[in-house]
Amino acid sequence: MTSCAFLDELRWRGLLHQTTDDAGLASHLASGMRTAYVGFDPTADSLTIGNFIPIKLLMHFQHAGHRPIAVLGGGTGLIGDPSGKSAERQLLTRDIVEHNVRSQRRIFERLLDFSPGERAASMVNNLDWLGALPFIDVLRDVGKHFSVNAMIQRDSVRDRLNQREQGISYTEFSYMILQAYDFLHLHQGYGVTLQMGGSDQWGNIVSGCDLIRRICRPTAQGAEQAESFGLTAPLVTRSDGGKFGKSEAGAIWLSADRTSPYAFYQFWLNTADEDVVRYLKLFTFLSQDEISALADEHERNAGARAAHRALARHMTQLLHGDGERMQAEAAAQALFSGDIAGLSPSTLREALASAPTSQHALSRLSGEGLLLLDVLVETALCKSKREAREFAQTGAVLVNGRKASAEDRLTTTDLLHGEFIALRRGKKNWHLLRFA
Repeated sequence: MTSCAFLDELRWRGLLHQTTDDAGLASHLASGMRTAYVGFDPTADSLTIGNFIPIKLLMHFQHAGHRPIAVLGGGTGLIGDPSGKSAERQLLTRDIVEHNVRSQRRIFERLLDFSPGERAASMVNNLDWLGALPFIDVLRDVGKHFSVNAMIQRDSVRDRLNQREQGISYTEFSYMILQAYDFLHLHQGYGVTLQMGGSDQWGNIVSGCDLIRRICRPTAQGAEQAESFGLTAPLVTRSDGGKFGKSEAGAIWLSADRTSPYAFYQFWLNTADEDVVRYLKLFTFLSQDEISALADEHERNAGARAAHRALARHMTQLLHGDGERMQAEAAAQALFSGDIAGLSPSTLREALASAPTSQHALSRLSGEGLLLLDVLVETALCKSKREAREFAQTGAVLVNGRKASAEDRLTTTDLLHGEFIALRRGKKNWHLLRFA
């Protein structure tokens, strides 16, 4: 991708919501290598897939030959961004914020290229400069450039001011000043001319551009005005109106200790048919030709789910690597076929995490063991022994992936990893027995 194609690429993918100056930014990016940043608040020790879109802006920017900077909000995280929040944030301690900053670094290290070179990515912590600011100097040198009249018109502030029960504290009200100062500091110290983020950050980004314009004025006749630009991506939504990035188990995170690679793969695999092509554009780095081919195939035969598998495969490999992606695919295939005997203990637990589970004494498997028909009724996979017998006789009952008969008994020889027996009735009805 060439520098001048950066904006066109974002437009085609649906990643471009607005800029402070379309023509000016295009000309600015085409005239040389530029530096841009996105800020990330350390409200948790990981980031969610909603945060992936701003990271992806940095990735596209770097692919286009420019230099990206990820700003970790060790300073602003102590204050809290009111954008999109209907109530005051609970302030985090310094130790928690510092821990979250350290933990989030691993995500950027995987996704951005930090190899030495002109366009090498950087990570910086805004506590390094915000923590050293004297309060009086901020009020005199920075605060004087902000109009309270304009600040209270920002959506993040106005909405809270209209809610008498919640309101907004001076702490959160000052957040936009700190973020604007971030842009000024990075502009002066790192040559940053572009701030990017989600559309909910538009007001903060514009405030930063305005602060640079006011403070970095030409000092000599003929000198050029300092250039600064803002760019936002749209907030991702689901076609059914539901909130993107949530599963039955909760938020989908970008680190494996929060959301396992298998659960991550399954999230993308379960994308609604109406959303899958749009998500291929928004989230993956597949080319226009590749996505167009998948879109055509999806339109011809959505049931084949080729687009879904491509989305899940690409995203899991991008965030977790080739090995974890292959394990997730193998687990998904095993769950579909029922042949789960070869799965590792951890993958088996993940694959059947949403299935009903029951605990049993290991002694129940001793001697002749348990009659399968009784267990099918006990686990509610079948309503009666007669129904259980009918399912078994038609080959619809599987024990650890093998077809079982009505006369089968469960014994210790059926245990997987010395602990599990997995039953399936039909194509999707599972029950996991755990023995101890």
